[in-house]
Amino acid sequence: MPDSTPEGSEGEYSLDEEDQLQPEDTLVDRGVDDVLDEGYSPPEKPLGLDAFGTTAAEQREGETLDQRLAEEEPDPAFEEDDNAEILDDNEVGRQRSGRLLAEDEGVGEDEEKDLVASDIGIDGGAASAEEAAVHIVDEESDLDELS
Repeated sequence: MPDSTPEGSEGEYSLDEEDQLQPEDTLVDRGVDDVLDEGYSPPEKPLGLDAFGTTAAEQREGETLDQRLAEEEPDPAFEEDDNAEILDDNEVGRQRSGRLLAEDEGVGEDEEKDLVASDIGIDGGAASAEEAAVHIVDEESDLDELS
């Protein structure tokens, strides 16, 4: 073993702070205190499976400039949709809600005529799409700032 490698470190994985990128070292605030609480959602399908260069022969041959240019696509962020719906700024809060739980904890028949739930905090895994879409709107501060 080389002298620079500590004895017994090969193949071991540590959950200690020195191995994890801490929230104060990133530019993204995910709303969790511990980075291991965030969770991960993998892509739905493998990326680049049909792309050029997946075989050894294609890698040796190399990609031509024409092939590279044919793969280019315009950035959809620069395309304007004239029929896009304009959201009212008063409809979106700045702080994301956590998991929502009904008063009866989702058990039994729903006797409440209104949709009522309480925020019980962020789950240990990634939030579902529905939970990630719910934001807290503080009627006093958020709405005054947006007007």
